[in-house]
Amino acid sequence: MNFREKREKKAFLALADGSVFHGYSVGALVDACGEAVFNTSLSGYQEILSEPSHAGQFVVMTAPEIGNVGVNEEDMKSQKFSVAGLVVRELNEPSNWRSSESLQAALVRYNTPAIAGVDTRALTLLLREKGRQKAFICTTGKVEPEEAVKKANRMEA
Repeated sequence: MNFREKREKKAFLALADGSVFHGYSVGALVDACGEAVFNTSLSGYQEILSEPSHAGQFVVMTAPEIGNVGVNEEDMKSQKFSVAGLVVRELNEPSNWRSSESLQAALVRYNTPAIAGVDTRALTLLLREKGRQKAFICTTGKVEPEEAVKKANRMEA
């Protein structure tokens, strides 16, 4: 994705504590509420995203680059992605022989919002200090950050 595309796909994650993390949309263009948590795995993002125990969560991946392996049906933990959303620093195109589609294509297919370009280190430190947070992901541009914080507190999409 080039700079112009990133600039035009503005998105953000608003936490219930008032923090807002800006980035750009790399998944489905839907807004959603969830619980922001982080995951320190260096690999296995597909298994994390499709694990039913992550339902309702926005998973923040601490590894700086995600997507290199792509997605394939053999590594799914369930029939679809279970997470409410994904937050990453950088989303890459796949370069793996097992890949049947890109992570970005799978996020769109499973109607999962995702944001890239986020300072995931700062976000992870906040979550470590304060614990999991109610949150709101805006990828449509229809909600202002202040309203998104209120929606996060109410857990309302």
